[in-house]
Amino acid sequence: MKISIVIPVYFNEDNLKPLYADLCKKLFIHTDYEWELVMVDDGSQDKSYSVLEELAAQDKRSHIYSLSRNFGSHAAILCGLTKCTGDCAVVKAADLQEPTELVLDMVDSWQQGNNVVLAVRKDRQEGKGQTMFANLYYWLVRKAALPQMPKGGFDVYLLDRKVINVLMQLDEKNSALTGQILWSGFRTDKVYYTRLQREIGTSRWTFKKKIRLVADTLFSFSTLPITIVSIIGTFSCIGAAIWAIIVFICKLSGLIEVSGWTALFMFNLFSFGITMLTLGILGSYLWRTFDASRNRVSFIIEKSNEVNQI
Repeated sequence: MKISIVIPVYFNEDNLKPLYADLCKKLFIHTDYEWELVMVDDGSQDKSYSVLEELAAQDKRSHIYSLSRNFGSHAAILCGLTKCTGDCAVVKAADLQEPTELVLDMVDSWQQGNNVVLAVRKDRQEGKGQTMFANLYYWLVRKAALPQMPKGGFDVYLLDRKVINVLMQLDEKNSALTGQILWSGFRTDKVYYTRLQREIGTSRWTFKKKIRLVADTLFSFSTLPITIVSIIGTFSCIGAAIWAIIVFICKLSGLIEVSGWTALFMFNLFSFGITMLTLGILGSYLWRTFDASRNRVSFIIEKSNEVNQI
């Protein structure tokens, strides 16, 4: 039975050797399984790939890839899933914030017949701001897009080979991989853990990337943006009609000697704002449609320790 560990890497040069030592100590000692380690450098500008080359040279189970630029964690994970050969694959972060032994619990659940096993965060040893944003994001996803999203969310998960094959067929850009996993509907189990404080390095999970994740999730798996536009448009039309009737009646009654330009200006400005908001949301959908129609690859591999690479 072969188990692949897929790890996206981005500015993690100081984490990689401790990570590998932790994997050897807690996972690779279990010889009941055949282990495979697939690590994808997502266009890091540090020495991450050089460290990966050192690790791969001392362990034949390691397969390393370097993308030509930063395509994002979604693409890096897809690359790893495409290249892995295990009966199942566990996607794990490189920052050592998830207990490595958690993988064994996920494998046990997979052996019981579950095709997807999610490692759900029951608590976080992180700052209040980061925790608040994460809780808000997962609440919004549950309410607007994917009701099956766990309350604590998940970044670490195990996928059976059949699930991996389905994800490869989806070929969706500007989407959230975690959302695709939940959408696929395979038999799913959960294991729980406490996310640890990061001790090495600095997170590259910026506010801009967080907002992009929220947008990708909502535009890919929810009708909420279009629904909001429809509601705003409906109330705007009703408000405009009521305003027109009031002004017309007042004009006929002689209550308006000189029509006020202030109220008209404010109303036009409000209407213009709604129009721009509507165009922005519709434009986001159109951009995603156009980006998908170009059929560009999700990632480009520049370097690898394999003889034959794509």
